[in-house]
Amino acid sequence: MIIELGHYALVLALATAIIQGVLPVLGVRRGDPSLMGLAANAALVCFLLVAFSFAVLTFAYVTSDFSVKNVWENSHSLKPLIYKITGVWGNHEGSMLLWLLILVFFSAMVALFGRNLPETLKANVLAVQAWIATAFALFVLLTSNPFARLVPAPGEGRDLNPVLQDIGLAIHPPLLYLGYVGFSVCFSFAVAALIEGRIDAAWARWVRPWTLAAWTFLTAGIAMGSYWAYYELGWGGWWFWDPVENASFMPWLAGTALLHSALVMEKREALKIWTVLLAIMTFSLSLLGTFLVRSGVLTSVHAFATDPTRGVFILAILVVFIGGAFSLFAFRASHLKAGGIFAPVSREGALVVNNLILTTATATVLTGTLYPLVLEALTGDKISVGAPFFNMTFGLLMLPLIAVVPFGPLLAWKRGDLAGAAQRLFAAAALGLLAAAICYYAVNGGPVLAPFGLGLGVYLILGALTDLVLRSGLGKVAAGVAWRRLSGLPRSAFGTALAHIGLGITLIGIVTVTAFETETVVEMKAGAVVDVGRYSLRFDGMREARGPNYTEDAGHFTISRGGVEVSEIWSSKRLYSARRMPTTEAGIRTFGLSQLYVSLGDDMADGGIVVRIWWKPLILCIWGGALVMMAGGVVSLSDRRLRVGAPARARKALAQDHDGFRSDRPKIINVIDSKG
Repeated sequence: MIIELGHYALVLALATAIIQGVLPVLGVRRGDPSLMGLAANAALVCFLLVAFSFAVLTFAYVTSDFSVKNVWENSHSLKPLIYKITGVWGNHEGSMLLWLLILVFFSAMVALFGRNLPETLKANVLAVQAWIATAFALFVLLTSNPFARLVPAPGEGRDLNPVLQDIGLAIHPPLLYLGYVGFSVCFSFAVAALIEGRIDAAWARWVRPWTLAAWTFLTAGIAMGSYWAYYELGWGGWWFWDPVENASFMPWLAGTALLHSALVMEKREALKIWTVLLAIMTFSLSLLGTFLVRSGVLTSVHAFATDPTRGVFILAILVVFIGGAFSLFAFRASHLKAGGIFAPVSREGALVVNNLILTTATATVLTGTLYPLVLEALTGDKISVGAPFFNMTFGLLMLPLIAVVPFGPLLAWKRGDLAGAAQRLFAAAALGLLAAAICYYAVNGGPVLAPFGLGLGVYLILGALTDLVLRSGLGKVAAGVAWRRLSGLPRSAFGTALAHIGLGITLIGIVTVTAFETETVVEMKAGAVVDVGRYSLRFDGMREARGPNYTEDAGHFTISRGGVEVSEIWSSKRLYSARRMPTTEAGIRTFGLSQLYVSLGDDMADGGIVVRIWWKPLILCIWGGALVMMAGGVVSLSDRRLRVGAPARARKALAQDHDGFRSDRPKIINVIDSKG
């Protein structure tokens, strides 16, 4: 009975979303505050209903209710509890329900924390959110029902895909969806503003926190997914330019551009049209990613759907929302004022360059991802666009971006001094070149561009620190004064610096592991020793083991350095009994920021086993840099100006002018809520 209640709650959520999408819009047109106020209450009710539905599906997994088809297909009674829970979203139907849950969660957050929004804008934003929720609720109910029953109920389940039975899956999809779906709020703000025909600095300030939150979650989701694939799939790589990986990377690039563009709009009321367009594009790319992963057009370990017919429904959603939003933009763009002007050499100019490079990079990745699919659909020919294309085109675009990034914070708004900014960055550039030279001689030459890339990473980190040093006056004023200035800076300044520092750290990790990693493929028998980097690896033999729902052949390796044993590694091959599917569990040992990576291959007829061994220098910088970028996002979100400093309506319904007469419309003023 409880399963039917979960299904019924989803139907009620659909009905609530329809009400939320229709009545508040009517209230805006009629000027009816009661109808407009209905949007917030409906958003909260819709969230509670979807949350209950999701909790019911989770309960079915935890209790191994195999009368539910979705549970039977993706669970097993012997599976550990943590993987029973993560199995809820380790499949197509459950993942789409999670998508819907996060969507209505963000709607509820707008309803709760958007009290300082104008009533008409808030009603329109929540209505647009409801339209999206309606579409995906219909998709779940009509094509991907997670509550379908099996009669009679099987006695045991088929188990979850073994490669998804990992703690990384407990973290990766929810974080990724929080990023994907979080951009829906930016999209809704853009569409609502186009409907009203009014976009100003206040709009940009309202949008920025949601953009920043979605960007932070998406950064975390991409980083977690990269690390999960790195250690779980046993292939030794951290990025493959897989179309599904690109599906999450493209919204991240566009979202990064949106963050910088919204900043220009908030500070200078410039780039209005471009910022609205970016808000639409970013969520459109999120929807495109959903289509690629959930439609069945791609075959990947990341892709859950295998039925292409579902893609027709998602494609219809894309056409309606992306096509509708761009049509509305085309209709309204000519009526929008372009905003303030600025000199090419200015902070705005640097952010425009940032935007142009990021959007070009997004277009490059989009082309490489979709071209094989379009060509196959039109001609039937199958081709693949691999890493060489992406590395060459995307890498070349990133070089000027990294060079420009430190200049932005050092340039003044409206009109800047390029020579002065270059002077301030001289020390950072010099130290970057020094780091490149040291790297060059340390590795006896090595790949030609590797030292250059490392120097750029150091330059990026020191450039971010230069901004903080200059703003504090360190070296020019007393230490106490410098400290007070530094501690008095807004948190968003520290958040920006951390994000840029994180990018530099990630760049150093990417360059180092790409240029200097070593790979050894060797057949080993018990007692065999192989040298890897600065270490020696001895194979001690195999051991059989049994897990809750799998059997395992594990190989034990002893790590030595200079003849002294320093550590050990276990690497194994597992066979999951329910699906009879083998997996490789890589053995990884960390030394500082570097890792020794061991993966078992095929057994040989003479009793040996093929072993692949990688030495990956500074590889943890890749994900460590992502963590620092995420920290930058969190610190910026904690800035009081972002949390409560959005322009709000005065407490009085109407503001009086200097002559004592009420104006025709409420004035917008900057008010800091006393609760902040």
